Amino acid sequence: MSPRHALLAVAVAVLLGACGDATPTLGPSERITAAPVDFWVQAQGELKAAKATPLKVPGQNFARRQLVWMAPDGSAVKRGDVVAKFSAAQAQLELDKALLDLQRNALARAGKESELGIGLDRVDVELAQAQSALVIAQRYARADFEALARNTVLDAVQDEKFLGEKTGVLRWRQGQSAQRGAAELDVLGVQRSSIDANADNSRSDLAALELRAAHDGVFMLVPAWSGNRAQVGEQMWAGGDFANLPDVDSLEVELSLPQQEAQGLAPGQRVLLHPLGRPDQQVEGELTWVASAPRPLSRQSPARYVSVKAGVPAEGAARHGWVPGQAFSGRIILLTGEAALTVANVAVSDEGGEPHVMVLQDGGPVRRVLTLGVRGPARVQVLAGLVEGDRVLLGRARGEAAATAPANDDTVRGATP
Repeated sequence: MSPRHALLAVAVAVLLGACGDATPTLGPSERITAAPVDFWVQAQGELKAAKATPLKVPGQNFARRQLVWMAPDGSAVKRGDVVAKFSAAQAQLELDKALLDLQRNALARAGKESELGIGLDRVDVELAQAQSALVIAQRYARADFEALARNTVLDAVQDEKFLGEKTGVLRWRQGQSAQRGAAELDVLGVQRSSIDANADNSRSDLAALELRAAHDGVFMLVPAWSGNRAQVGEQMWAGGDFANLPDVDSLEVELSLPQQEAQGLAPGQRVLLHPLGRPDQQVEGELTWVASAPRPLSRQSPARYVSVKAGVPAEGAARHGWVPGQAFSGRIILLTGEAALTVANVAVSDEGGEPHVMVLQDGGPVRRVLTLGVRGPARVQVLAGLVEGDRVLLGRARGEAAATAPANDDTVRGATP
């Protein structure tokens, strides 16, 4: 063996002996240093209108309609523009039937009035005859027996009594006929009012076959329960949901983030927005709403997402011609600063009810309670509990030796997720 090789072997032996006597490492760590920070999370969603006027199928009482024409889905419309046209064959049939019923009612009323008049006239004639005979009977009933035969006078007395009763019955029949006739005419009048109402409804249905825009906006069809949108030729029910007319002056983007990335979101945070595939059309908005609880987006996946909404500047939307329904990307700015202390999320533990980390001090781990600020996807802002130069253990070894993990002496200079 050459002297050079012998010297190298001795050096290696010395180094190995030194390593064997070294204290086992506690795992990877990082040195805390104040540095510029930029916490943000990326999300995708859809451009929607904060305000939208619902457009329903025209008509009432769930009448049947057939769509014969409509404006293209997603097209811009002005106030008063016709956005859809319908036909209503059923309403026309109902109107024809109502008009026929009105004629029948008019004929029935005329017949009833004629019948009532004839009946009353007949009673009046009988009453006049009875009254005339009664007058004659009364004259003979009060005559002297010497002037007329006794039997004649007695017959006149009996006739007077009979004719008096008959006169009373005829007057009762006269009153009853008038009351019954008036009641029957009232029934016919009520029937006519009902038929008139049906006819008016049918006329209203036939007059409401055009759907117009209530204000400027974008014509957007509403999916049915099956997920399909209306098509020309389709039969529809009056009063049903048909489309929406979003107000293009009040647009917002609804974004969805995985639950683990949605920590620290709050209304008022800045959001950089642009349509997917068009980063050159970026505008800045801010969060206006954050969902109180996460929820799954589909039944096929149990993953939970947090929904947020960000307002879109009307000037930017008008300049780029954005319309509801476009897919958007949003970068939510959680924290920006030139100099701040941050620590990796994996180093922070909440065991014991308060956030803390393990700091290497005098060759061993020491528990250090923290006051935290904004939490990003990978790192969290430290307001109190750490100072520059502290070395924090990463992972969750919590002070146990890790014989195989080498120490990481890299100094953390920034925190950009």
